[in-house]
Amino acid sequence: MTENKTVLAWLEEMKAMCQPDNVVWIDGSEEQLEALRAEAVETGEMIKLNQEKLPGCYYHRTAENDVARVEDRTFICTPTEEEAGPINNWMAPDEMYAKLKKLYTGSMKGRTMYVIPYSMGPIGSPFSKIGIELSDSIYVVLNMAIMTRIGQKVLDQLGNDENAEFIKCLHAKKDVNPDDRYIVQFPQDNTIWSINSAYGGNVLLGKKCFALRIASYLGKNQGWMAEHMLILGLENPQGEVKYICAAFPSACGKTNLAMLIPPEYLKNKGYKVWTVGDDISWLNIGPDGRLYAINPEAGFFGVAPGTSVKTNFNALESTKKNTIFTNVALNNADNTVWWEGLDKNPPKNCTNWLGEKVDGTTYEGNLAHPNSRFTAPAINCPCISSEFENPQGVPVEAIVFGGRRAKCAPLVYQSRDWQHGTFVGATMASETTAAAAGAVGVVRRDPMAMKPFVGYNMATYWGHWLEMGKKLGDKAPKIFHVNWFRKDDEGHFMWPGFGDNMRVLLWILNRCAGKVDAVESEIGYLPKPEDIDLTGLEDENVDIKGLLTIDKQVWLEDVANIEEYFAQFGDKLPKEMTDELAKLKANLSK
Repeated sequence: MTENKTVLAWLEEMKAMCQPDNVVWIDGSEEQLEALRAEAVETGEMIKLNQEKLPGCYYHRTAENDVARVEDRTFICTPTEEEAGPINNWMAPDEMYAKLKKLYTGSMKGRTMYVIPYSMGPIGSPFSKIGIELSDSIYVVLNMAIMTRIGQKVLDQLGNDENAEFIKCLHAKKDVNPDDRYIVQFPQDNTIWSINSAYGGNVLLGKKCFALRIASYLGKNQGWMAEHMLILGLENPQGEVKYICAAFPSACGKTNLAMLIPPEYLKNKGYKVWTVGDDISWLNIGPDGRLYAINPEAGFFGVAPGTSVKTNFNALESTKKNTIFTNVALNNADNTVWWEGLDKNPPKNCTNWLGEKVDGTTYEGNLAHPNSRFTAPAINCPCISSEFENPQGVPVEAIVFGGRRAKCAPLVYQSRDWQHGTFVGATMASETTAAAAGAVGVVRRDPMAMKPFVGYNMATYWGHWLEMGKKLGDKAPKIFHVNWFRKDDEGHFMWPGFGDNMRVLLWILNRCAGKVDAVESEIGYLPKPEDIDLTGLEDENVDIKGLLTIDKQVWLEDVANIEEYFAQFGDKLPKEMTDELAKLKANLSK
């Protein structure tokens, strides 16, 4: 399938170490994929679902000890620990290679090694990157076929130039032993190794491992950005579409925003939302000097529980065909799937995610694992953007950061400039919500929602943001912060959220277009209350003034928390971040 000597030499080296019985090149053809699906069903690795109700859909169950990303087993292996930074797990590359080679040796005996050439981003886009994943899992092959562009056309794009860049990805299920589970990035070597897991987040190596950890490192060196951001297009009644990128920590409504359905009032006026991406943005400076975003993925790897007609109609529609469900519950009556939050009718005749046959109406545990997933093609999404495959990407008007803050952040505010916006992103945080996760209300910093995903020192990453701002100059997108989760003194949410978040996005785009003024505050620019359109929310009694108030004492407590957080980065912390923190503290102390 290729004559690229670098690819073939690397493949021979990996084969010699892993010792598979067979090697199969994935050409991307439907015939080959269908044969692999049939084989997976025959061996029990996957279950074919009701093809009338869920055409092309399959079910997979992982090991009980292998159901989520494992941050404590995820490593960034750079030559020095300082390059990886204080919030990444680090080991010297030589030491990690030696440790892993022992685990990989003979790990594929009796198994088939699949060679999966894949492209992150549309094939042929100047912003796309190529990877090759070697895996002994049909589940990985079939998921990568949904999440990325795969096959011969990728190898054709790579060509035979021995110096052509590609990311070398190796995955072996081995015996799924959590004590020997490692997900390791070697940024200087363009290499990712994953062993002893079969869960998507740890083994679909194009996703977080490549598209964020390795790509963020490449972006630093090559002058672009890999960000944990959705991309949406907002179309006005005149047919103009403007694009927004947004980053949120988990449990802050990122997927819902990416596939937002406008409230009736705005829908009737002719507003629409188009999804370009729900999770990852690669941002490059285009020929016109503006920032452009592509979604490097081709599918959605979404959390199933909580997804319903009410919470995310478009995501649910995306799962209706050619989707792989992982660790959800099986409705044995009609061979379909179910999860908590789908509806209020758990199936009586049910198989839970552990493989136990239970009565779903009386069972007291979770029928679906809380982190159960669907892998769905993006083209299934009813609101997928016509620009989804545009090799040049879409121009970004605004970058939005957000978090879950009960009292601190207002509904929305704008940063003063790119430097201040970088500080806003660097200090974004959420408060813990569930008692099971420890104390409620604890502030967790998740800079740019990249804490688990940055492939090098976070402080250096902030420096790269500042450099990008200098390159963009006055063509830089405006930067905002939103908080859908503000609470009143009785603990009730003050903002309706979901589709009504579009009202805030419209204010953001109006600011970008210079159509509305703002009020300068201690933390940045706040909306004038009358500039957020609340038509149709009369019954909600929205306290817009309350949503936009700044409690100086709460903010000063946050400043103390930020000072503590920044301290761990020592002299790597860009001076601009220290300056912005000092400015915030001074503003609040007046």
